[in-house]
Amino acid sequence: MMKQNQWLDHAILIIGALFMIMPIWLIFASSTHNPNTIISDGLQWLPGGNFTTVYSEVWNKSIGFSSDVNAKSMIINSMIMGLGFAVGKIIISMMAAYALVYFRMPFASFWFWLIFVTLLLPLEVRIIPSYEVVAKLGMLNSFSGLILPLIASATATFFFRQFFRTIPNELLEAAQLDNAGPVRFFLDI
Repeated sequence: MMKQNQWLDHAILIIGALFMIMPIWLIFASSTHNPNTIISDGLQWLPGGNFTTVYSEVWNKSIGFSSDVNAKSMIINSMIMGLGFAVGKIIISMMAAYALVYFRMPFASFWFWLIFVTLLLPLEVRIIPSYEVVAKLGMLNSFSGLILPLIASATATFFFRQFFRTIPNELLEAAQLDNAGPVRFFLDI
């Protein structure tokens, strides 16, 4: 009986995945056809014969108001931005949560709630002040100017704080007995 239920569950998941992938496949297959074919016959389910010409043109052709923007540069920019945001948010949030939980600073709870209240500020409210700070620091038209103002994350700080609070105090005491400082304890966790 258990095997039948698992088979049905997997069948439902596979059908759902195919349903979600279907529009992406339809766009990809249609993009390899001549535009006249798509205009006359509609979207195509099978790939056409123009794959190499279409995608080499998209990859190398410069578009936009400047002549140096192509698909390759957009993908590289997206990778740099995505990795910069992800790594930066994790590092900053982990360090902030660690400091709030393990260091005996005055008003630690107040500082946490002050960080947490920033969730109420939408990104749109912070755009102009962030631009002004970035401009004064001379970081316009750079990756660091785009990444640094948005790197702090109250949500990630909250999740890391909750994780650090679940670590037993005995583990901290054992690390202190082994002469592990705060940095060593942070890296070992």
